[in-house]
Amino acid sequence: MIEGTYDALELTLSDWEILFEALGEPKFRASQVCQWIYSKKEFNYHSMSNLSKTLREKLSNNILMSLPIMLRQQVSKDGTKKYLWSLNDGAKIESVILNHGGHKTACISSQAGCPLGCIFCRTGANGFKRNLTRGEILGQFLMMEKINGADINNVVFMGMGEPLLNEDNVFSAIRSLNDKRMRNLGARHITISTSGIVPGIKDLADFEIPIRLSLSLHAPNDELRSKLMPVNKNYPLQSLLYALRRYRERTGERITIEYALIDRVNDSPEYAYETAALLDGLEPYINLIPFNPIPSRPDLQRSEQSRIKAFCNALTELKIEFELRKERGTDIMAACGQLAGSQQ
Repeated sequence: MIEGTYDALELTLSDWEILFEALGEPKFRASQVCQWIYSKKEFNYHSMSNLSKTLREKLSNNILMSLPIMLRQQVSKDGTKKYLWSLNDGAKIESVILNHGGHKTACISSQAGCPLGCIFCRTGANGFKRNLTRGEILGQFLMMEKINGADINNVVFMGMGEPLLNEDNVFSAIRSLNDKRMRNLGARHITISTSGIVPGIKDLADFEIPIRLSLSLHAPNDELRSKLMPVNKNYPLQSLLYALRRYRERTGERITIEYALIDRVNDSPEYAYETAALLDGLEPYINLIPFNPIPSRPDLQRSEQSRIKAFCNALTELKIEFELRKERGTDIMAACGQLAGSQQ
């Protein structure tokens, strides 16, 4: 017998195996249940037809299926979908599905709010509540697949919060997404986006699953970056670049650099040259993001097209590979930096 109650999405495959042993059931039942949950998105034990009726009743009585409650779905004119979820304690988070035609990407939150306070981000302006559990992280993904009736091909931890400040739960969720007996999502289809948490980047370099790394840079020197991103005061560029090089050497994976272009703040060609010099030897892929306006900072505006073009021209001249990100979801506040976890 098992004592107490458990939450299904908080259980790893090993946890499931231990529970089934306690119930006097063979270990392979663990894989069967995980296939129902993670592959078939079936959250009702009574519908798991290859389990005995007695076992289904035991699961229903002892293992909760706690899922985020969808409060609202918004659909952008470009097909982007944003979801507002309520968690068990009333905390609210948002996550997004980007539709790229042939494939879909889920933008997942790792925290309710964010403690970092980057000046261009709506999430940080609303403060920090708490870390999400592994089950709350997985629940967003599974519920979006369930609601849309289709598999999601890629996951980016680029929603609300800093994933490397919730490393244990994020890594645990990634293990379940990647496990062939659970969701079976390939490592190259999973990306962590960080504001530059150096210890977390070092741990990611040693993580057993070779997932991809994206860094929010947004400025090529400590003075400007610290003004835009207070986290830079704790992890300045010299220590950050050391961690990035270590990740690159350990994994062989190319790093994506995110750079939001804010009008007359960080968008001059001089900053493009400085960025190239800073990243020399990393062979990065730079993702340029026209700044997405947020209500808390009306003084910050998207760069004019002429300034964006000049910045791009400078990178082209320096033979730096980059892409100017296509705007998605701005009309429903679903773009980069716009998530807030509120009903407003």
